[in-house]
Amino acid sequence: MSKRNSPAAKSAARERLRQERERQAKRDKAKRQVIVAGSIVAVLAIAGGISYAVVQANKPDGWEAVRDQKLVQPAHTTGKNGTTVVVGKDSAKKTLTMYEDPRCPVCAQFEQSVGTTVDKDVESGKYKIQYVGATFIDNNIPGEGSKNALSALGAALNVSPEAFLDYKSALYSAKYHPEETEDKFAKDDYLIKVADTVKELKGNKTFQNAVEKGTYDKWALLMSDKFDADGKKYGFGGTPTLMMDGKVLTGSDGKNAPMTTEAFSTAIGKALAS
Repeated sequence: MSKRNSPAAKSAARERLRQERERQAKRDKAKRQVIVAGSIVAVLAIAGGISYAVVQANKPDGWEAVRDQKLVQPAHTTGKNGTTVVVGKDSAKKTLTMYEDPRCPVCAQFEQSVGTTVDKDVESGKYKIQYVGATFIDNNIPGEGSKNALSALGAALNVSPEAFLDYKSALYSAKYHPEETEDKFAKDDYLIKVADTVKELKGNKTFQNAVEKGTYDKWALLMSDKFDADGKKYGFGGTPTLMMDGKVLTGSDGKNAPMTTEAFSTAIGKALAS
């Protein structure tokens, strides 16, 4: 009989086969564990990636994200969040509050026809001006020019009240004020171009940097919130709106702001006398 076919040889062969099967079973088990672990990691990675993507997608961006930024108030402001902007002589007993949206075409008409009279009155101490900026046209048209121009006005105010008034006049001028549907004020370079017509702002790097970096963007939004709050309080929603002693000044129609020098002088005269 061949030794390979002996009972001992067969028993040894069976033992080697059993051991090999056990080793193979252990290898297969380990492989399955690695595959399962890898699958779990992959699933978690995908889930984590999806969660991250969802979080990122839901994060506010653009002007929505501005509300989460740190507030920087322009110089020459007072009140909550620096949204009280008053220009004029301390000796003036009364204050004319002017609500204006930078993109508003009617505000531009008012400034072009009555602005010089208002400036002379303020300079002479007849009354002070409190300015409140609005941005509702950005929502209606839509666009970003009202908010961006209001932020730039904050940068001008930080230079001086005079720079602020001169810049506001320049923005509303016939030469530089765009059509309501043309969102030119959304472009920083255009706002800087207009500012270069103002003595204190021409080539002013501090002002330019503030415009380009959006230093006063959050302030602009909070100023706009003040317009909304005052509108609800006093019952108005448009611009320009003029108020003195809590009463809206109107022209001869009794509804809208006085749009001529004569109509304005009549309305402001009555308000000052009351």
